[in-house]
Amino acid sequence: MTGLIPFYLKNVYKREPVFIHSKTIFTIGENTFSEKLGKGFIPKAIIHPSLTEKDLEVFKPGNNQSMMRGGATYADAITFGAEDVDKKLTSEFTKVRGKKTLLYKADSDLTEYLQLYHDLAG
Repeated sequence: MTGLIPFYLKNVYKREPVFIHSKTIFTIGENTFSEKLGKGFIPKAIIHPSLTEKDLEVFKPGNNQSMMRGGATYADAITFGAEDVDKKLTSEFTKVRGKKTLLYKADSDLTEYLQLYHDLAG
């Protein structure tokens, strides 16, 4: 469900003074659930009158992959939080122009993450 946060920040809360200059980093991890969220998910996700079902199209399948895809689509940067990430998502989001991505490295000393935060803070 955290995949909705970048979407809401970019759409519903984009004019709120607290969030107007916010940047989001979304971490794609391993598949955490195999169930679908059901038909009632999209209507529940429409939390503001300005939103429509079309706005939430990327989330419509209601599965783990669509939640990850939605979060990554609306985030300013993407990190990969596990070695065993869905290959389709890895392939799709490592090629997005203008979006910073950081692949998973088990032996990372976190320097790359600090640089990513620094770059986003601009």
